[in-house]
Amino acid sequence: MQNNSLQDTVRRALRFVLTGSVFVAASTGFSMAHAESPNAVTIKNFMFMPMAMTIKAGSTVTWKNLDGEPHTVVNDAGIFHSTALDQNDTYEYKFDKPGVYKVFCGIHPNMKETITVQ
Repeated sequence: MQNNSLQDTVRRALRFVLTGSVFVAASTGFSMAHAESPNAVTIKNFMFMPMAMTIKAGSTVTWKNLDGEPHTVVNDAGIFHSTALDQNDTYEYKFDKPGVYKVFCGIHPNMKETITVQ
């Protein structure tokens, strides 16, 4: 009988933890799919997230705008420049050469990030 009681307690605790995790994910706008996407940058709250990343040469980075305002993805050296991305629009760029790439939003220049390509 004690074994069933222990199992019930463990099930309730697990349900509590899982429910809390789903709540936290939903309330923060965190997406499990996003966490598994390599080289993904989210544009949210007028920020690039992450603000810095290191990737291997030949990798493609995908930016997705989650803000209700349009944003662009611009390299300060003029190597790439997206069109205005509306909410849920994406932009991709393949980084073939090693180096440090400074990125900003052409509409909101205070939004910045650095991508290091090895």
